[in-house]
Amino acid sequence: MNKVYCCFPGGKHKALTMSYDDGRKQDIRLVELFNRCGIKGTFHLNSGLFGDPDRVRPEDVKALYAGHEVACHTVTHPTIARCPLPEVAAEVLEDRKALEKLTGYPVRGLSYPNGSVNGEIEALLPLCGIRYARVVGSSDSFALPENPYRWQATCHHNHRLLELGEQFLSLHKRQYLYLMYVWGHSYEFDDRNNWELIERFCRMAGGQDDVWYCTNIEYIDYMEDFRRLQFAADNSFVYNPNIRDCYVSVNDQPPVRLPGGETVRL
Repeated sequence: MNKVYCCFPGGKHKALTMSYDDGRKQDIRLVELFNRCGIKGTFHLNSGLFGDPDRVRPEDVKALYAGHEVACHTVTHPTIARCPLPEVAAEVLEDRKALEKLTGYPVRGLSYPNGSVNGEIEALLPLCGIRYARVVGSSDSFALPENPYRWQATCHHNHRLLELGEQFLSLHKRQYLYLMYVWGHSYEFDDRNNWELIERFCRMAGGQDDVWYCTNIEYIDYMEDFRRLQFAADNSFVYNPNIRDCYVSVNDQPPVRLPGGETVRL
């Protein structure tokens, strides 16, 4: 039987994604840096706080975050584990509605405001159209998330960023998939006067041939596409029912592209 491994798009075995909260004006500088280095980010916004002069203007959201992902952070940023569940649902759904009017696409991600979550909230989110949610803290790991509703990043950018970035870039064993996930708040670079930190990281991590640069939702969608692939019992062929292409490695040979809607012999 063929030995088949999932690969990231392009046959890559490493992925990098970034995640930044609150939609402060420092996002403008951060997005420009990401664009310059070919890195993608997810930006979690509070639609009810757009009137704050320190935050991105709603009329600028679509153009500023083009090529990245806009995701929820609730309307008003409450500590939601202390709130009644209907209030939590409203905070998420109303944030989705407002952000979708600005972006023109379904908003399906969330980062928990103040890192606040409990089991009831976790169970509620799929019913609100949310496909993943990020917690706080650092895992110091490049492992793939087991529970997308308790998704913990590899590190906050003030926690071992360059050290972990160097480790990530040095990973070469293609029998594994690796994901580096960095989170934070763009205003922290002004607060700590350490823009050079993220600039060094982006220069180092960007433009790597073996890294897939993705938003949070792009990662989630791709892994769901892989799980929908329909393999023959002996792995001799596979049908890809998705619109998007998928990639697999077969018997440690160069990756095979599986075009959307097609059957491919392996």
